[in-house]
Amino acid sequence: MTTTTDIKINGMTCNHCVASVTEELQELPGVTGVDVTLVAGGTSIATVTTEGRAPAPEDLQAAVEEAGYAVATPGLDLA
Repeated sequence: MTTTTDIKINGMTCNHCVASVTEELQELPGVTGVDVTLVAGGTSIATVTTEGRAPAPEDLQAAVEEAGYAVATPGLDLA
């Protein structure tokens, strides 16, 4: 079963930001793809595709934070 999860992220400004977030999210178990829509200076969206069980919201948030960014509203923007 394929699942997609959108994560709203603040603080991203460039393609290096996109690469950092993508790298951290791709390391999570079950993640098969990450597509980031950059809104420089605004709220960007990372769409995470997984096979099987999706990572827990707190694991997704931790990966974004490890990359140096913040989930827009922790616990509320993970669908």
